[in-house]
Amino acid sequence: MPRLLSVNVGLPRDVIWNGKTVRTSVWKSPAEGRRMVRRLNIQGDAQADLAGHGGEQRAVFVYQMDSYHYWERFLGRSDFTFGQFGENFTVEGLADNEVCIGDRYRIGGAEFEVTQSRVTCYRVGIRMNEPRMAALLVAHHRPGFYFRVLQEGEVGPDDEIVKIADGPGRMSVAEVDALLYLPGHSSEQLQRALQIPALSKGWQSSFQAMLQQDLSSKTTMGNPGLANEEQAPAWPGFRQMRVANISKESDSVTSFILAPIDEQLLPMFQAGQYVVLRLLVDPGKPLVFRSYSLSDLPTADHFRISVKSELNGIGSSFLCNRARESDLLDVSAPRGSFTLRPGQNPVVLLSAGVGATPVMSMLHTLAAEKSQQEIWWIYGARNRVNHPFAEESRSLLKQLSRGRGYIVYSRPAAVDKVGADFDAPGHIDIALIEKIGVSKGSDFYLCGPPSFLQSMRDGLGKWGVPAGNVHTEIFGSLDAITPGMAQVDHTPHLPQGPPGAGPLVSFARSGITAAWDRRFASLLELAEACDVPVRWSCRTGVCHTCMTGLIGGSVTYNPEPLERPAPGNVLVCCSQPNAGVTLDL
Repeated sequence: MPRLLSVNVGLPRDVIWNGKTVRTSVWKSPAEGRRMVRRLNIQGDAQADLAGHGGEQRAVFVYQMDSYHYWERFLGRSDFTFGQFGENFTVEGLADNEVCIGDRYRIGGAEFEVTQSRVTCYRVGIRMNEPRMAALLVAHHRPGFYFRVLQEGEVGPDDEIVKIADGPGRMSVAEVDALLYLPGHSSEQLQRALQIPALSKGWQSSFQAMLQQDLSSKTTMGNPGLANEEQAPAWPGFRQMRVANISKESDSVTSFILAPIDEQLLPMFQAGQYVVLRLLVDPGKPLVFRSYSLSDLPTADHFRISVKSELNGIGSSFLCNRARESDLLDVSAPRGSFTLRPGQNPVVLLSAGVGATPVMSMLHTLAAEKSQQEIWWIYGARNRVNHPFAEESRSLLKQLSRGRGYIVYSRPAAVDKVGADFDAPGHIDIALIEKIGVSKGSDFYLCGPPSFLQSMRDGLGKWGVPAGNVHTEIFGSLDAITPGMAQVDHTPHLPQGPPGAGPLVSFARSGITAAWDRRFASLLELAEACDVPVRWSCRTGVCHTCMTGLIGGSVTYNPEPLERPAPGNVLVCCSQPNAGVTLDL
């Protein structure tokens, strides 16, 4: 008979790891006597990071004594104590390859349902003093699992564990875990998993994305259950293109038509995507990398970028003040996932300033397709002389049977006319969007300054727009994801200490190029040393949270990730450059 060996609890604490403070509850200790189990926690227990742990679906974590013995042999350890793996329940029996998602158990006075396997998190590696641990748990099919609390009650050591119901589908914890994290899944397995009501919503969403990719007629690679992976770009690195035309869109925005020099057709990019330019601004200094959205209708004979001249902008100043027609520029293939979603919802293209560039390409595409959807062009500028694409956008809206526009000027000049140049003074806000008749059921595409994006995202959420209907494009660095660590904004810089002797690593969004040094175990560690905003969770090549666009160059992996990302992407947590690389960070 399976039984409960130990009830382990712990409260959040700060630990020092690699010179940084990490907030974690992975340290658990056996509790004395019996403990009350509630919907979200065991008495005396708490989670430190509710974004990745805790909640009804992950109230109680379970790990097996058989796996203790396995890891003792594998790691050559004999120092394990109850709670070693961060579990609340240490149990005899209930092996991961036998327990199924949806199985229900009675332990003491409480009842439980199995919902999912362990969340892959680097903090179990800290607790185990084994950095590879998050990957090992998955690779060896011994992740452990979570209980949802069906009936609250007291539990204690030596309680028998009685199965009271079998989960539908009979898919074991180990099978479901491998289905998400390891290669080699089948559509039939995904469909079976999606028929299990007890499976947590996050895992259901991941499997739904994987199934949609499997059933799609498109040939795609990567694991969409872990990350929204871009497909391989049309060409690796950079190719030279000729500046065919330069034109002013407003006082501050200039458009550049880029044409191929070899007369070969260009790939048909998706409206909303961007390219990276590699600029030799100063022959005595490192190359400068800048990302610019494509602002025209996708065609095979040219790209158009539209650049705002910034006072201290190295890249924009070079282009707007020094670039000339017939100049050659190094240009990456188009990339980016800020693209139009399929469907019949109304489309709201909502932008401010130079944020109009990617949504202008979307407006061109919708007009070319003669879309029958309701299309809104809502734009904020300072005044008429700072209003790019004014006539272009009006002309495109006239081509749409249900096209509607609304222009707001924050500082209209005396000569700017309401009804001709703009519709109202002020700023774009949710009250305005509601007033002019925009539907909450629309798909919103947002681009503009960070404060504008934050205000719009927050406002749309409070107004009741589903998060999945709000799509944003961010110029510059993405928001960091650093579980358990306080986020501190720093200006990216070169790493401290003498420069490395390895290949150059360029962080395109951050404008930093640093020589690789073997003192860093991974590209992620180099990025952190440069204070480049990064995203990660497992740090061992499992979860793909760290996946980054590989704009140019090549890498090696050590350790090898459990599943490699699609070509054109890289897992920075476990990779090193074997030549100069450019990363979309």
